[in-house]
Amino acid sequence: MESIWTAGTEIERRAPLSGDLETGAVVIGAGLTGILTSYYLKKAGIPSLVLEADRIGSGQTKNTTAKITSQHGLIYHRLIQTFGREMAGHYAIANENAIGAYEKLIQEKGISCEFTKDTACLYSEVEEDMLRQEAWAAESLGIRASFGKDSTLPFPVAGITKFEHQARFHPLKFLSAMAEEVTVYEQTKVLQVKEQLVETDKGCVRAEYIVFAAHFPFINVPGYYFAKMYQERSYVVALKGAGRLDGMYLGIDEGGFSFRPQGELLLFGGGAHRTGQNKKGGQYKALREMAGVFYPNCQESACWSAQDCMTLDGIPYIGRFSEKRPNWYIATGFGKWGMTSAMVSAHILTALITGQDCPEADIFSPWRRFTARAAKELICHGAHTVKGLAKHFWPAGESGIVPNCPHMGCRLEWNPDEQSFDCPCHGSRFDKEGQLIDGPAQTDCQRKRSDPEN
Repeated sequence: MESIWTAGTEIERRAPLSGDLETGAVVIGAGLTGILTSYYLKKAGIPSLVLEADRIGSGQTKNTTAKITSQHGLIYHRLIQTFGREMAGHYAIANENAIGAYEKLIQEKGISCEFTKDTACLYSEVEEDMLRQEAWAAESLGIRASFGKDSTLPFPVAGITKFEHQARFHPLKFLSAMAEEVTVYEQTKVLQVKEQLVETDKGCVRAEYIVFAAHFPFINVPGYYFAKMYQERSYVVALKGAGRLDGMYLGIDEGGFSFRPQGELLLFGGGAHRTGQNKKGGQYKALREMAGVFYPNCQESACWSAQDCMTLDGIPYIGRFSEKRPNWYIATGFGKWGMTSAMVSAHILTALITGQDCPEADIFSPWRRFTARAAKELICHGAHTVKGLAKHFWPAGESGIVPNCPHMGCRLEWNPDEQSFDCPCHGSRFDKEGQLIDGPAQTDCQRKRSDPEN
């Protein structure tokens, strides 16, 4: 299950760290967020380096649908009501500016990454008022948005909210080019961070500033991000012969689908669920069945899945990691909008580290006002965690591993679609042999004592 971005894209290998170093800033994680943050820090005069446990782009960047858009579901009306027009405007401006920043970088550096301007659309088969409301809210904040009912989707809709001047691209081709601009040490796993010292399995790096850009922070205290986020999985099939769309579409109805053109292919997505809650499986099967209904003559070219960090209020955490660690910074909780949020993070973190004025940092601050929605999600997230921890004491099953997540001990659940053990508490994932796939866990699962390999 390899994404179309990974197939045929080779990123040059980098050497591991080979001893102790000292620098201005250390960025942990060589995905799009880490590479862009290191680039802009370097441009601002802060020497930096990136530490990556595996390969550049080996995490979530390779599994995206690669939309660069300020349209993040039904968000702007809610932001205005919850945080006020000024802070909602900061969210809109930051994401709109991110689209322009991508275009500027791509043009200035001559990066061939299939960057294409496109329209981003929200659709519903039953709802009209909410889409009209969202279009009005976005337009009132300076985004070119409108409501309509015409589309090239293979079914009738009640309404569509369109955002103009959005974009899409090939994320790994872009990442490969930008990685040439910064210093990256691959195969260098960060073990722990103490004040201004980053300890890895290949040596230590001392830096004035430390940026956590590795999807889900592996450090639990301070910050307590494990209590403020959970992870979701979603699924994509790439279809040949599905025809062409006049934009990128995302459904707001329960069980809605996403549609995104890419050359001769159509990326058809859906099946989102909390990581660790797919015991029955069938997500790919359901997508394939619907693809056959919508596009009877289509053929599947590829399929893959993505993992997204979800915050309590649906807004990323970008800013200082903790009041107790003023020189630590964090970028996480991007939801389904990792490409745009990566650029937003790079600009906000660079501004904070270099002391520049950055009004839009308020809406993304990890220490922003706690909302009623966040409180509700916290209760729900806590219930999942308690349930996962309680199962820790259940019989361990027949596999050769102890199916308790080494992160915090929650009982892992088997995901038949992807042949993996997934944690329903915080989203760590392991293959059938117990080897780590996704964090925040840092180690493989323990083997059972009765396992003959012990």
